[in-house]
Formats: sequence, C-alpha cells, structure tokens
Amino acid sequence: MEHIVSDIILYGDMPEDSILMELSDICRQLRAHSQTRDVLAMRVFRQVKRLLVTATEYGFDKNLWHNYLTFLIITDENPFSITCEKTGARDGSVNEFARNDFRAFRALFHYDFSWLEKELGTDCFSRLSDYRAISKPELMYNKNVSEKVQALSEKLGKARDETEFFKLVTDFYRTYGVGMFGLNRAFRISSEASANRVIFYPINNMDKVMLEDLIGYEIQKKKLVDNTRAFVEGRRANNVLLFGDSGTGKSTSVKAIVNEFYDQGLRMIEIYKHQFKDLSRIISQIKNRNYRFIIYMDDLSFEEFETEYKFLKAVIEGGVETKPENILIYATSNRRHIIKEVWSDRDDVKINNGMHQSDTMEEKLSLVHRFGVTISFSKPGQKEYFHIVSGLARRAGLSISGEELRREAERWELAHGGVSGRTAQQFINYLSGQR
Repeated sequence: MEHIVSDIILYGDMPEDSILMELSDICRQLRAHSQTRDVLAMRVFRQVKRLLVTATEYGFDKNLWHNYLTFLIITDENPFSITCEKTGARDGSVNEFARNDFRAFRALFHYDFSWLEKELGTDCFSRLSDYRAISKPELMYNKNVSEKVQALSEKLGKARDETEFFKLVTDFYRTYGVGMFGLNRAFRISSEASANRVIFYPINNMDKVMLEDLIGYEIQKKKLVDNTRAFVEGRRANNVLLFGDSGTGKSTSVKAIVNEFYDQGLRMIEIYKHQFKDLSRIISQIKNRNYRFIIYMDDLSFEEFETEYKFLKAVIEGGVETKPENILIYATSNRRHIIKEVWSDRDDVKINNGMHQSDTMEEKLSLVHRFGVTISFSKPGQKEYFHIVSGLARRAGLSISGEELRREAERWELAHGGVSGRTAQQFINYLSGQR
C-alpha cells in the first residue's frame, strides 16, 4: 500500500494522521519489522474505529473502505478537481497527473488486505467490505452526502480501468462540484486570523422545508422565487430584504428557497453581525467557485451605537471591488429600516428647496436602499390565520371538525402571542402531541 500511496500526486496532500496515510505507514512498518505486531494491531484497530466513526457520521454502508476512498476523492479541492467543477475535464497535461492518481486509487479500491490480516491475526477489513449499518436510512445524519458517496463508490468499484475511473469522477465534479460545497447546501463560518481566511462548516441538519410547506404569502413567495431563479440561471438579480412581523415565515422562506434551488447549484452561507468584518474574505474565497451563493443574515437589525452595518454597505454596493455575479445577500429583519432610528437623528435637519434633509437619517436609510428587492411579511388577519391553521391540520392528518379547530385555534393564539404562521404551527404541534 505504501508504494501505491507514494505515487499519488494531485491528491497526495493529505495529513499524515489521515486514515489512508496511517494505514500506509502501518504496512510499511509491518514489512520492515520496525514495530511489534501488538503495536501495529493496535494502530490498525484505531483506524478501523475511525472508519466506523466516519460511516456513522455519514450513514455509509456496505464497503466502508470504498466509501472512505470515494469521500477523499470528492472532497479534495485541488487545481484539477476545481477546474473540472467549473468547466469539466478538458485536454491538458494535468489530466495525465490525474489519470496517474486514479490508477493509484483504483489499485487502493482493490487492495488485498488478507496478508495484513494474516500477519496481525484479524479479519476486520474483510468485515468492513460488507458492513451493515444499524441505523435506518431515515436516521442518517447527512443523508444527502451518504447517498452521493455510496452511489459513486459502487460505480468506482466496478470501473474497468483508470480511464473509466477518470470519467466517473470528473462527471461527478461537473454535476455536483467538489469539496464541501459540492456535498452540502448551507454553511456557517469561523475566521482564522492567522491565515487571513475563513473556514466554512456545513450545516448538516438544515430544515428540509419547501416553499409549498409555507401556507399563504403567495405574492411574497413569488417575488422571492422570481429573483432567485434569475440568479441561478445567470441573469441579473437583486439582493433581497424580507422584513415584517416575527413568526410570519421570513426565515422559513429563505431556507425553502435554498432547498428548492439546491440542485441548480444554489448554496447558502449564514453569517452574524460580528462576522461582517469577514465579508470581504468570504467573498474572495467563493467568487471563483461554480456555485451561486446566498449570504444570509437572519434577524438583521442594528442599534444606534452599532456600526457593523458599514461593512455590509460597502460590500453590497459602493466598494471599489465589484461584487461577484455568483453572490447575493438575503437578509430578514423585523424592522423596515434595519437600523434603529431615534428622534435625535433629526437634529441635523437642513432645509433645501423646501425639502427637509438629515444626514444622519440618510446614512441609516442608505443600507435599506441597497437591497434591490424588499418583501413585506405582515401578520395575517384572523381569516388568513385560520386558513393557515386548517392547511397545517390537513397536512398533519388531524381528524378534527372545522368548528372545533377554529375554537381551539382562537384560544391558543390569545394565550400564545397572537396570530402568525409560527403560532399556527405551534398550535398544530400541540394538537398532534395530544392525539
């Protein structure tokens, strides 16, 4: 194995403590008799455990060794894989390096561990080749990743040569992309000041809500869909501000829009106010990727003493560098003007040709004006509230008369914050739990 791994070029920049590198070193040490069998057996068992942990995390099944190698290939962001993501495999010298690596990976796919098992008195790798997970498919932590990895893994295991292996992998890159952006739909960030970059962390348990799950607000949803569809199709689109009363479905609509357009290359990065200073770094790291990114800011608002909004203003519009075409900003807020206004804002009012102007007010309102689309979500009236409740009750399969449902819904909203889509959902959750 150590000779096969040493031949990998483009995909060879793996940490020394990775499973593949550790197993390679174990094989080398065993052949050289430089460590005792007991020590090497213990090291093997540690790597087997890591394979099992990975399988549990991603819901892998059947041949865990093949799944692991496939996961390495489709998450390795190197010049070849990123180019394939954007343009597909093209003629060039780099292809020969890639074919060399895929020849090595194909050899790893069919590596015979029997000599290692015989030397160390174990059959753990034989067991990993036909692993049956205890958890049911619906309990997988990240089913989306699991399905993609296992489907490609099975095809790669049957590839007749490195040419077929090459085509399978590059087709996957072109269809889904490479790395975490290819496998996941939503991310959070943390900054790494020492490297002047941000680290993206997948949100594995993102709500699976779709737009059809949000009852009512048809005009608002259509505006959001029209803008997003234009964006993913490469046409001109605007940044979007969804504002209005709490519990009306603003955040749910954004999550749903990402789920709706995920297969067309839409991804979401959620950031918070204290991370606005990292906006430029986020954009620099994603602007050349073959995806459309929504930078999402939930419950956006600023008190008068907070100045982070200035970072946002510069990025949206007004900075020296043009915002890339593959990035939009979607934000939700309970405030129409986002930044809190006070009466003292009017202290610098000037009269010009009969118009009252205030520099402070203009400064605060200028952020809102940089969102090309603003969508208002107001609390539903009583009639619309019962429409939402009725729709959610039908979806939940509740057997209850319309009159009783209305009576109980009225009682619930009086005691739980008034009429809203959120209140309606909480009421249905309560009813479902009582039956």
